Amino acid sequence: MEMPAATKQHQWLQQLVGEWTFEGEAIMGPDKPAERSKGYESVRALGEFWVVGEGEGEMPGGGLAKMLITLGYDPAKGSFVGTWVGSMMPTLWVYEGRLDPAAKALTLGAEGPSFTGDGKIAQYQDIITLESDDHRTLHSQVQGEDGTWTRFMTAHYRRVR
Repeated sequence: MEMPAATKQHQWLQQLVGEWTFEGEAIMGPDKPAERSKGYESVRALGEFWVVGEGEGEMPGGGLAKMLITLGYDPAKGSFVGTWVGSMMPTLWVYEGRLDPAAKALTLGAEGPSFTGDGKIAQYQDIITLESDDHRTLHSQVQGEDGTWTRFMTAHYRRVR
């Protein structure tokens, strides 16, 4: 069996490899002030097809959290795929997404528990945008019942090396 070749989408992911610090701001509920957090993430290649990021940071409101993200590209699906888990919650987030036409922003969709605590499932997006070689942003948003998206978290990642 011949091994598949890495695609331009796989190569795009390699731009995330490195050591990063981040500063973020999250809105934890209606009528609550934004809470700040900071931490670091180490992203490594797992061969040519995958990247794995391990992060650690302050939780909004205090405490330490650890996170793990996997990202790849599935040519059969024609989309980026991945997972995210964090030590602060029992949910496995499963991603599927696409790059924008300029190949600067990767929008990853996932389903997860609603913020309202009503037991319903909500649609989420994490959007990774390459601002420069050494700066990327992550925006997280949730879709309301009316179909509108509400951004609840923004983080700026700066490459350390």
